[in-house]
Amino acid sequence: MGCPNRPSGAREVKEGYEDCSFTSSDKHATFACIINSEVGAVLAVMRRNVRWGGHYLSGNDQREHSLIQSLMALRKQIFYWQHQWNDTDPRFYLQPFLDIIQSDETGAPITGVALSAVYKILSVDMIDQYTVNAESALQLVVDAVTSCRFERIARNTMHELVRCIFSRLQDFDKTYHPVPSGAITVKQEVGGVHIEDSTGRNQLENGSSISNYDGQLSPGTVTSDAAGVPVTPLPSKTVSRDDDGKDATSSGLHMQKEHYGIPCMVEIFQFLSSLLTAVEHIGMGTRANSIAFDEDVPIFALGLINSALELSGSSLHHHPSLLHLIRDEVFQNFIQFGLSMSPLVLSMVFSIILNLYHHMHTELKLQLEAFFSCVILRLAQGGNGHSYPQEEVAMEALVDFCRQKEFVIDMYVNLDCDVTCSNVFEDIVNLLSKSAIPEDSSLSSMHTLALDGLIAVIKGMTERIGSGSINSKGTLLNSEEHTPIWTVRCDDYSDPNHWVSFVQWRKLLKKSVMAGVDQFNTNPKKGLEFLQQAHLLPDKLEPQSVSCFFRYTPGLDKNLIGDFLGNHDQFCIQTLHAFAGTFDFRGMNLDNALRLFLETFRLPGESQKIQRILEAFSERYYEQSPQILANKDAALLLSYSLILLNTDQHSSQVKRKMTENEFIRNNRLINGGNDLPREYLLDLYHSICNKEICFTDKGAASMEMTSSRWLDLIDKSKKTDPFIVSDCKAYLDRDMFAIVSGPTVAAISVVFELAEEDDVYQTCINGFLDVAKVSACYHFEDVLDDLVVSLCGFTILLNLSSFDEPVLGEDMKARMATEAVFTIANRYGDSIRASWRNILDCILRLHKLGLLPAHMASDAADESEHSANAEQAAKQNGSPEDEDTAVFCLELLIAITLNNRDRIGLLWQCVYEHITSIVQSIVMPCALVEKAVFGLLRICQRLLPYKEDLADELLRSLQLVLKLDARVADAYCEQITQEINCLVKSNAVHIRSQMGWRVITSLLSISARHPEAAEAGFDSLFFIMSGGAHLLPVNYLLCMDASRQFAESRVGGAERSLLALDLMAGSLDCLVQWTHEAKKAMEEQDAARFCQDIGEMWLRLVQGLKRVCSDQREEIRNHALLSLQNCLIGADGIDLPHYLWLQCFNSVIFSMLDDLIEITQVRSYKDYRNMEGTLILAVKLLSKAFLQLLHWLSRVETFGQLWVDVLTRMDKYMKVKVRGKKSEKLLELVPELLKNTLLVMKARGILTPRSSTSQGDVLWEVTWTNVNNVDPSLRSEVFSDQELEQQSQQAESGADSISNGTSVSTSG
Repeated sequence: MGCPNRPSGAREVKEGYEDCSFTSSDKHATFACIINSEVGAVLAVMRRNVRWGGHYLSGNDQREHSLIQSLMALRKQIFYWQHQWNDTDPRFYLQPFLDIIQSDETGAPITGVALSAVYKILSVDMIDQYTVNAESALQLVVDAVTSCRFERIARNTMHELVRCIFSRLQDFDKTYHPVPSGAITVKQEVGGVHIEDSTGRNQLENGSSISNYDGQLSPGTVTSDAAGVPVTPLPSKTVSRDDDGKDATSSGLHMQKEHYGIPCMVEIFQFLSSLLTAVEHIGMGTRANSIAFDEDVPIFALGLINSALELSGSSLHHHPSLLHLIRDEVFQNFIQFGLSMSPLVLSMVFSIILNLYHHMHTELKLQLEAFFSCVILRLAQGGNGHSYPQEEVAMEALVDFCRQKEFVIDMYVNLDCDVTCSNVFEDIVNLLSKSAIPEDSSLSSMHTLALDGLIAVIKGMTERIGSGSINSKGTLLNSEEHTPIWTVRCDDYSDPNHWVSFVQWRKLLKKSVMAGVDQFNTNPKKGLEFLQQAHLLPDKLEPQSVSCFFRYTPGLDKNLIGDFLGNHDQFCIQTLHAFAGTFDFRGMNLDNALRLFLETFRLPGESQKIQRILEAFSERYYEQSPQILANKDAALLLSYSLILLNTDQHSSQVKRKMTENEFIRNNRLINGGNDLPREYLLDLYHSICNKEICFTDKGAASMEMTSSRWLDLIDKSKKTDPFIVSDCKAYLDRDMFAIVSGPTVAAISVVFELAEEDDVYQTCINGFLDVAKVSACYHFEDVLDDLVVSLCGFTILLNLSSFDEPVLGEDMKARMATEAVFTIANRYGDSIRASWRNILDCILRLHKLGLLPAHMASDAADESEHSANAEQAAKQNGSPEDEDTAVFCLELLIAITLNNRDRIGLLWQCVYEHITSIVQSIVMPCALVEKAVFGLLRICQRLLPYKEDLADELLRSLQLVLKLDARVADAYCEQITQEINCLVKSNAVHIRSQMGWRVITSLLSISARHPEAAEAGFDSLFFIMSGGAHLLPVNYLLCMDASRQFAESRVGGAERSLLALDLMAGSLDCLVQWTHEAKKAMEEQDAARFCQDIGEMWLRLVQGLKRVCSDQREEIRNHALLSLQNCLIGADGIDLPHYLWLQCFNSVIFSMLDDLIEITQVRSYKDYRNMEGTLILAVKLLSKAFLQLLHWLSRVETFGQLWVDVLTRMDKYMKVKVRGKKSEKLLELVPELLKNTLLVMKARGILTPRSSTSQGDVLWEVTWTNVNNVDPSLRSEVFSDQELEQQSQQAESGADSISNGTSVSTSG
């Protein structure tokens, strides 16, 4: 069995990794990338075997082999681990490799790669003495390895060399440490090939430098024993410049004097890159195994590069020489090998790019854009001659990138929001969505893999929810003015408070720019006008603005740009020169400069246009690179010559090709009358021969990274905006979700519909839930509605008949979809809009199937108690099933109303109208009307504390209860009253309007005569009135009426009636209190008006008590009389006007006395027992009330008539017959009371004898006339003869008269 292709020196490897002082985050990313790389390598080797690869090509099998499944599952989860590596069980990431090692189904190559993976994991200190279950993991490794058969293979030492050097990169700073001069020699043996490399540098004059080996390979051209691959010496390299415009090799002489340091690392990278370049130019020929031939050297080189990146980590970008090499030459090779037919090479390249992204993404903005556009997206979309394994490896790599926490944010912020870059994030989303949806009904692993990528994007957003709050400080430019968006920059790219608003603004402008691009590609003139209207170009076109638009805007038709620039119009000529001025040709060979220039547009066919364009180019090139060329004319002639040479060498119509000598001869004497150096012309000749200058895009080939496009990319990378680091915050997740949500929901829905495996179901459900969470967070209600509608379709509830319940239970997909629907409804119901209809349809269907919990579907009514009523209601309302559904819907409606109290203003009218229709249409007790009534009461009870503005409207709705049919009201009166009782006790302070209290007291009054409801009703009234806790001016009269009805009611016995009378009498204290408070707190006029209102309340109080005084029950009427007496006597604290007192005597006291006499004389004794005692109390009340109020009454003009009415009632009460005979008690009591009254009047000077000429004699005469009817002896008892004579004499002599008594008697 094959041995892993890993170094034998484990100690050196381990030391190399130990020396790397990674931070926690770097270490996590590095280890994850290492495992991911090894998984990719094993999968690539397995897929080369027909046994494993055919599985994918068929597309018919829904599941992978268990060995592949375990690897893919590991790859899927590796980047989501949040804890430290020491806390991760190593068996988790070792087991997939160990299974392959121990499997009898895997051959030597696969086992060897798996062993290599295990070896590498053990070599990088992922496992140490602190790792959990380390002992068990190592035991598993030992068991697996000892079961293999090994073959001893010669090992190369290049891996040890690379690891030893690059593991110490972090120890170097940017200052080199010189050592004695001497060339660096690297000896290497690759599969039997011995390569010795010594490097020197030769600098040419015209900005070009060529790097040659001082010592040639030995012998000359070396051939690999394994594959026969000739390895040529390192080719000449064009010196390119770093970001500051300086030569990256300007320190070349200095580097030659240094030993194992940065120069050594640069040399190694250059050597490895040269291996890739050499293989790129080798013809494949006709070989039995072209893939194996193609893999040999590049895998070796890529493996070393990957090891270097894993070890050096993020330290690379601190060293400009290494950074420049990776940015340019090395990355270009990655793009070329990213299109390899070998899955193993592809997997290695993608692993390297993932490593580069983790450690250097801030330095590789445009390089990453190019790699995704030209490689990953191109391969992953399939077709165009790419094989299925290529497509699958690319898709796996793309999904791996999507699983990185910051990747999609980085792509969106730095590329999609950059006007000069393509929309990589959108392209990724669209590709994943398209790849996840099968063209037919067959679902393969590729589709689920693409879906994993989409879900990974959404999952990242869910994890970032709550992060990324900013306080925007950026100053957005005025969109109504021209904005030079191709040159405008953010104030601070490191501060989210600045760059977030900046990139959002730029993204909006980019949409306008893309619309302008479409217009321009259709009609250039209209396109420019559109951009002017959008203020993206100035109102008056400027050459500089138009040239920037042509230079930096992707997607423009290059033919139209060429025609515009070549036009003879003066503005077009100015634009052409401004366009040429956007290029930086310093340090470039003429051919590369020409490639870069012609890459940005298509050279028109008209000779005059070509001349104008080349003149502008030549002028710009000579201006920046005047070393060899004598003048701009020389640059122009040589440019023409290169274009002709390009056509000659690469046109199929030209049979005889131009030779070197012919090319040199054609360019004699063009350099100001002199010849150009032969070496210079030969370099140009071979460059054109080897690499064609492409003048046109070739359909799909336009995605290819040509040398011209690469030069353009490197040139633009010097001017592009800095890479913005988002720190994995949700600054722009809302904008990104707007792009990804639609395709994701569509893809998940299709895969969920076609899937047949439980794990795929669960993946889809998790995706649905993640989309719902983000939708709710960022208020994408339409997305959430679409998702819910889609899920409801999968529940199959809406398509089931009543006999399909077993189908629902057995269908895993339907069951999971149903659970997901209600999970979303419970968690994010506030964000759901139109799709509630679908959710309710599902709920109703579950209800009909009897699958809902009992507490959701149970009826409030007792089935046995109301069975007869239910039958009658069913005849009116349809079948019992329909009524049951209606009841359930009503329950849901009420529950929704209660749970949406903040939206009650929107719901209430609909809810009220529905309940009204039920109440008014049903005349018999049934479950539906019961739910309607009690649901209405629950709504009022629950919402009154929170919706004061709707309190009156809610309480007004209770009038529906008053309108219930008598049979319905009687059936539910007790429950209704109990609910009212709860409502009053919990919300009395929130009922402030008279209308609201009127509804409440009306319902309580109804309960007064209901045997079952009276107790709860009186309890509510007692709660309101007891101690005046909730008795208010607005509800006083209403409560008095309700109390009177309870006092008159025989339900509950005499005790409740007595309590009701006490409540009425006790309310007098509230009237007194309100009077005092009004005098203190109000203005005089306002207080007077309020006291007048209080007087009316008092009058209604005594009128109510007067009515109860006629009650048949002796105890009740007697208690009412006493209560009335107390209210009359206790009114001193209320400022009652005189007219009210007179009204009280006439309408209350006298009327009550007359009613009692009538009852005594007319009504049966059996109905009104012991009326004698009541009459005694009544006449006592009259006497006490009159005497109590005598001081006030004597001042009114009608006092005489009032006094006569009092005397008349006393006379009647003394003579009344009780049970056919006069009452002895009354005969004895009335004269005594009258005598007492006369004595008081005498003492107060109201009743005195007058002269015969005085008007006061009227009162005197009237008094004694009526008193004599009662008892003639009272006069002598009250006034003695001496008093009468003395009073008479005083009157005759004009003594002092009692003015008050005189006026009153005169009036009488």
